[in-house]
Amino acid sequence: MNGKQLKNSILQWAIQGKLVPQDPNDEPASVLLERIRTEKAKLVKEKKIKKDKNESIIYRGEDNSYYEKFLATGEVKCIDEEIPFEIPKGWEWCRFSAIYRLLTDGTHKTPKYTESGVPFISVKDMSSGKLSFSNTKCISEEEHKILSARCCPEYGDLLISKVGTTGIPLIIDTDKEFSIFVSLALIKFFPNYIDSKFLIHLINSPLIQEQVKRDTRGVGNKNWILTAISNTLLAIPPLVEQKRIVSKIEEIMPIADKYEKSQEILDRLNAEIFDKLKKSVLQEAIQGKLVPQIVNEGTARELLEQIKTEKEKLVKDGKFKKSALSDSVIYKGDDNKYYEQVGKEIKEITEEILFDLPDKWQWCRIGTIFMHNNGKQLNKGNTKGKLMKYVTTSNLYWDGFVLDNLKEMSFKENEIERCMAVKGDLLVCEGGDIGRSCIWNYDFPIMLQNHIHKLRPYIPVCTKFFYYIFNLYNLTGLIGGKGIGIQGFSSKALHNTLVPLPPLKEQHRIVAQIEKLFEQLR
Repeated sequence: MNGKQLKNSILQWAIQGKLVPQDPNDEPASVLLERIRTEKAKLVKEKKIKKDKNESIIYRGEDNSYYEKFLATGEVKCIDEEIPFEIPKGWEWCRFSAIYRLLTDGTHKTPKYTESGVPFISVKDMSSGKLSFSNTKCISEEEHKILSARCCPEYGDLLISKVGTTGIPLIIDTDKEFSIFVSLALIKFFPNYIDSKFLIHLINSPLIQEQVKRDTRGVGNKNWILTAISNTLLAIPPLVEQKRIVSKIEEIMPIADKYEKSQEILDRLNAEIFDKLKKSVLQEAIQGKLVPQIVNEGTARELLEQIKTEKEKLVKDGKFKKSALSDSVIYKGDDNKYYEQVGKEIKEITEEILFDLPDKWQWCRIGTIFMHNNGKQLNKGNTKGKLMKYVTTSNLYWDGFVLDNLKEMSFKENEIERCMAVKGDLLVCEGGDIGRSCIWNYDFPIMLQNHIHKLRPYIPVCTKFFYYIFNLYNLTGLIGGKGIGIQGFSSKALHNTLVPLPPLKEQHRIVAQIEKLFEQLR
C-alpha cells in the first residue's frame, strides 16, 4: 500500500463510521438534516433562496431496502444500487443538495481584465487546499459587483473545481473579496450543522471522488456539471461525531504523510537501484563480459564478410546502389589505436571507441549491419494512395507499442514497401526520447511515420541484442546527450552509430542471459 492508498483508506474508514466509535448520546444526523430543511424552508419563505424542486429524503424501508422520497411530488423510488456500503446507526444518506442553501458557479463569460482591482479566481488558483492570489487576474470593481449579484464567494463557503481536474474542494478562509470563473462551483452550506473540515474530508474520500470521476463529462476540458454535484450521494454522521472524525484524521494524517514520504523515497531508491543494476548488466553484456566466449562460434569478422556478400548480391540484382558497398572497416593497429578504413581512406577514431572488445568481436557502424530508412511525413493535403494505419513515436515504448486509436494517412504504391514495418524489424525514435526502440513482433505489418527509423538486418542477426545496445546508450546518455554526442537521430547519425558486434550465436546467448537477470531483478 502506498501513501495515497493509505490516505484514501483512512478517509474511507472515516466516512463508513469505522475511524471513531459511535456515541448513542449524539444527536442523530436525521435531526440535523431536519433542522437544515427547516432553515431552508424559512429562507424560501423570506425569498432569500429558491425552493429546491428535487428536495428528497433517503430512508430505509421495513424490507431493509433504501428508498428516496421526493418531497415536492411524493414520488418514492428504490435506490439500493446506489448505496455503496452500510453506515452506522445515527448516520444518514442524503444528496449534496440536502446540506446547502446555494449551489452556483462562476461567470461563463470571460470578463474584461484590468491591471489592478478585484481578484478573479479560477481553478488554477487553487493549490493544496488553499487559495492563491499571487498570480491572479483582476477585474474592475464595477464588474465584480455585477458578478457578485449571482455568485458571491464569502468566508466559510465551499469552492469545488468543476472543470479540468474536477472534485478538488476548498473552504474559503479569507474575507478578501473576489469573483470566480465557471471552472469553480460555489456552495453555501450550513456550518452550524456540517463541520467544514469534515466536509472537505468527505469530498476527498473515495465515496465522493468515485462519483466525481463517474459523473464528469466531456473530452479534453472535462466538466462536472452542477446537476451532478447536487445529486452526489453523501454519508452524514451526527455533528459531534463529525468533529471527532476530524480530530482523529488530524491526529493520524501526519503519520500517513511521513509514511508517504518514506514510501516515495523507497520507491525512488528501488527505481534507481534497478536502473543502476540494469545499466550494469547491459554494460557487461555489450563489453563481452556477461557470457563466456566459445571458440567454435566463429567471429564477428566472418559475420561482416557474410553481410558484404549479401550486399554485393543485392547490388548485382539491382536492389541496391553500388554506394551500399562503401562500408567501413574498423580495426586496431599495432600502435593500439583504432582506425577506420573507407575505400582507400584511413582515419584514426580512437576517441570514438567506448571500450576494448573481446578478440572475436568487432566494432562497426550500425549502417553496416542494418538497412534503414524513415517512414512517411504526415501531409494532410496529400490524399493520393491507399489509406493505411501508421505508428509514430507516441505509439512506441521500450516495453511495447500502444496501438489504441491509430491514425491513418495515404500511402502511394511506391511508398508502401519502404514505409512498412514487418515482424522482426527494429524501430527507433528519431526525436523526443531519442533512440527509444522496440522490435515490431506482431504478425501483421504496420506503416511508419517519418520520426521512426526502420532497421532491418542484411542477414539474420539477433536484433534484440541491438535493441539492448540502444537501451544502454539511452540510459547512459550516449544518445541525446554527451558521450558520443548524438543529439538528434538523423538517418546519418543512426547510420554512423558505433556498435559492438559479437558472433551470431554469442548474440543470442547474451540476450538470453540479459533477460534471465532482468527477470531476477524484478
